[in-house]
Amino acid sequence: MLSPAIGVVGGSGLYELEGLTQAREVGLETPFGAPSDAYVVGELDGRRAVFLPRHGRGHRLLPGEINYRANVHGFKQLGVRWLVSVSAVGSMRETIAPGEMVIVDQFIDRTQGRAGSFYGGGVAGHVPFADPICGGLAAVLATAAEQCGAVVHRGGTYLCIEGPQFSTRAESRLYRQWGVDVIGMTNLPEARLAREAGLCYATLAMATDYDCWHEGHGDVSLQAVLAVLARNVGLARRILAATIRGVDLGAVCPHAEAGRQAVATAPAARDPRAWARLDVVLGVEGVGGEGDPV
Repeated sequence: MLSPAIGVVGGSGLYELEGLTQAREVGLETPFGAPSDAYVVGELDGRRAVFLPRHGRGHRLLPGEINYRANVHGFKQLGVRWLVSVSAVGSMRETIAPGEMVIVDQFIDRTQGRAGSFYGGGVAGHVPFADPICGGLAAVLATAAEQCGAVVHRGGTYLCIEGPQFSTRAESRLYRQWGVDVIGMTNLPEARLAREAGLCYATLAMATDYDCWHEGHGDVSLQAVLAVLARNVGLARRILAATIRGVDLGAVCPHAEAGRQAVATAPAARDPRAWARLDVVLGVEGVGGEGDPV
């Protein structure tokens, strides 16, 4: 049986996790297709860690092309219990400057057509998602960031848009009226799937720009975003290493059983193939077995 691991999914500008020993690549197939790339599995100070570049190495995948279900399923296969998402975001507030970190605690979903659930095809389930971030892991992440010298904002709402284009100026101004703090393209449905899989999930959002609402900073450009990321990638790696060291491996996430408890379909009515696809995600075996949720 695999010892519990901390997973890291790297966003734009973060394509590897430094400091891992005994590192090896693991390619996986899942019932939901292929993940973004091979996982890198290793140890950091004796703790198992698993890394995956969300966009694939070389940044091959658009946000809407990422197979989020396969990515999360693969982390679960590899024994991950805690999943840290690293994401480049635009700031929607004057008080969040480019280069600063936000430990978000809420999401608004404006994506379109992404496969957002492991359920379906003969098994229905509905997980609670009122508080989408695991508070315990978020606190560890925030403390690690502060200890590493980052300017950290604890809490905030992440607006996830479809992309791959950046917002229009009218959209950016509208989103600010909604009271959001940062804007990005990748944390949904990733966070929803992590909840269904019973993973403890938190986000390190790295502000790279002021979107296009801020007249004093001009339009958003990929070059400007990448320049900020390049200056901060070393800091992000130190934060991740400190977070991996800081996770309480004995802690039980309150959402660990969320997926199993959310199954609505009666055992006799479950489609066997759909149920089999959920084996790893929900930690169950077979159809209608002992202990299955009703």
